[in-house]
Amino acid sequence: MTLMTKIIETKDFLAAKGVIAPEFGLILGSGLGELAEEVDNAIVIDYADIPNWGKSTVVGHAGKLVYGDLAGRKVLALQGRFHFYEGNSLDVVTFPVRVMKALGCEGVLVTNAAGGISYGPGTLMAITDHINMTGNNPLIGENLDDFGPRFPDMSDAYTATYREKAHEVAEKMSIKLEDGVYMGLTGPTYETPAEIRAFKVLGADAVGMSTVPEVIVAAHSGLKVLGISAITNFAAGFQSELNHEEVVEVTQQIKEDFKGLVKAILSEL
Repeated sequence: MTLMTKIIETKDFLAAKGVIAPEFGLILGSGLGELAEEVDNAIVIDYADIPNWGKSTVVGHAGKLVYGDLAGRKVLALQGRFHFYEGNSLDVVTFPVRVMKALGCEGVLVTNAAGGISYGPGTLMAITDHINMTGNNPLIGENLDDFGPRFPDMSDAYTATYREKAHEVAEKMSIKLEDGVYMGLTGPTYETPAEIRAFKVLGADAVGMSTVPEVIVAAHSGLKVLGISAITNFAAGFQSELNHEEVVEVTQQIKEDFKGLVKAILSEL
């Protein structure tokens, strides 16, 4: 079965379940999936029940697809994403973005938990750009011409107008929202202190193990993108030890600001 056939099959399955004409896709990272529980008139589907869908194995990722109303918009929210380090192909990692496009989404809000280079734990950072250090690209292979061109421009992968609106909303809510460049790596190891020093020289403000493949596919598909990183820890070399439990703990501390900000942004887009 070709990738395009799989996308159409999954789209039709979800449409039959009542997932019709979502405006925005939400990809919710580690510890941030609780926002999906605020979706009204929700249709909730376990990942395991969706044909061609991947499986999320990471703590803090519920593994459910939630469709409904949030802040006056029709949204399709992923409670947990798929990662390359879980052994998934990049086709699997980015498959939900393709399906969002096929269902009619205008844009996607991509969130993640990230290690801070320029910012400390508890910071919310709007992603201005990314550096792909995964050594891979989800568009390698046959191009899906129905989605986008063979050689897509990545100059405005993170939509400037979306980010400007996010800052306007954050200022009104007295929530500090920083700007920064996100560097995506494969994981699952955290970076070494030497790597972080090198990445700082390259211009990275935060590092993580997701987001970049999804945004590449979103940009290829013509989807507008807003990326927000929740800085949950200092990157290696700035603190003594890194662990996933701390990531989830810090996201719990900032979740109210995060949820309030995303809902307010959605209502304004």
